[in-house]
Amino acid sequence: MVSQITRGIKISVATSFEGTYFKNYKLHFAFSYHITIENHSKDSVQLLSRYWEIFDSLNDKEVVSGEGVIGKKPVLKPGESHVYSSGCLLASPLGSMKGFFTMINFTSTRKFRVIVPTFRLNAPFALN
Repeated sequence: MVSQITRGIKISVATSFEGTYFKNYKLHFAFSYHITIENHSKDSVQLLSRYWEIFDSLNDKEVVSGEGVIGKKPVLKPGESHVYSSGCLLASPLGSMKGFFTMINFTSTRKFRVIVPTFRLNAPFALN
């Protein structure tokens, strides 16, 4: 698990290899990631959007961005947390992801970025 705190917001990420399967005559490696967002600040905040850079050892970087996370824009009061799971497919058994969440502080009404630290997407059989 990796963690990082930005402006009082702690992001923790755990990953799992979910297996392989064929799609359109091509082998894919499936990974899930589980993210915990904890508000350690004194202000209420809301997650507005996400930005991901997905690295695959056999492909170029892929950028994914959009509103919320899994269709939600959670509001976190001080001391609260939000947990969600998602996943991605890679063409190889080795990769990583990193990015940020854009959030708004309800006290200052300012938007800010919360860094999601780089997390590895590695199939156990690919590591020595």
